Amino acid sequence: MAFTFIKHGTQIDFIGQRFIAYGISLVLLLAGLASALWGNGIKLGIDFAGGVIVQVQFQKPIIDEDLKKILDSNVLPDISIQSFGESGRDYLLRLSTPKADAAELRARTSDVLKAAFPDNAAEIQRLEVVGPKVGADLTNKALAALYYAILLMAVYISGRFEQRWMASAIMAAALWGGMYLLGFTGLGMGYLVMLALGITLVVCFFLKLNFAFGAVVGLLHDVLVTVGLLSFMNVEIDLNVLAAIMTLIGYSINDTIIIYDRLRENLRSSEKLSFADLINKSVNQTLSRTILTSGTTLLAAASLFVFGGGVIHDFAVTMLIGIIVGTASSVYVASAILLVLGDTEFYRGQQEKLQKKYERPGEHGVV
Repeated sequence: MAFTFIKHGTQIDFIGQRFIAYGISLVLLLAGLASALWGNGIKLGIDFAGGVIVQVQFQKPIIDEDLKKILDSNVLPDISIQSFGESGRDYLLRLSTPKADAAELRARTSDVLKAAFPDNAAEIQRLEVVGPKVGADLTNKALAALYYAILLMAVYISGRFEQRWMASAIMAAALWGGMYLLGFTGLGMGYLVMLALGITLVVCFFLKLNFAFGAVVGLLHDVLVTVGLLSFMNVEIDLNVLAAIMTLIGYSINDTIIIYDRLRENLRSSEKLSFADLINKSVNQTLSRTILTSGTTLLAAASLFVFGGGVIHDFAVTMLIGIIVGTASSVYVASAILLVLGDTEFYRGQQEKLQKKYERPGEHGVV
């Protein structure tokens, strides 16, 4: 007997509550935007902004506040301190001084720690310097990776659910070529990605690639809300956080595809339901899977947050935020936006055309 978390026949009106979800999303987006522009800003880690990472181990445990008070001085300016492990002896020191000489900085840090804690010897176990050029290159590659991940997912969805493989392939090739040519204009990668994403949405809208359009809007919603909340919480965007964001993009689109697939099956049925009712039916039918999948992933992320230590803290925070936001957006953004772009007759007509064009082998007695 199959395990069912939600009873069959559940009829929760998700679409009827979509305006509440829109209001919450709008508040989160505005809060994140306000934090990014006028508050904490988007705090790039050393991986992207450049700087120095120093791993220090003390002979005896030390109180965090004492270390912060001593090191937050003119001797080591713009420093952030992060403990890791359970012994209270290991710390990561991050300094925004990308032009510093490694040997000089090692000697200066060692002298400061020796003078501040004469009875507690500190050993510098690792010191890494990331220059501004390397940081800028990583930033460009990170933005490009985010864009191409979203673009390729849009191509897959438009082909999978609308059988528009050729149109989506041409769109992808044109956008890739456009990105390449625009690179010669001298615009920063951030502006190029925003422009390309805008063009992607416009192309999907005019080609009636509604499923792809909804998925892309949902993914953009997830990334913007997550990054905005990280800015509000003053979390650094480093390679660990980027890895979490890329993971969440894949996780969110997977949940969206499950709902889309059930919606497509319901469109092929003979029931005379409004499109809002069809979406509600599809979400309710996949609700048990959604809760179990999201819930178990949330528990794993929460375990990392509580027991993972300081090194993986930001990764865990990003995962916790993204799982909640991504699960909600699959219903209230990616699925609900289809309701704005068409009705039952429109989507059912599309499915009937596809069924006539792509007949199953043996469907009419001929193999």
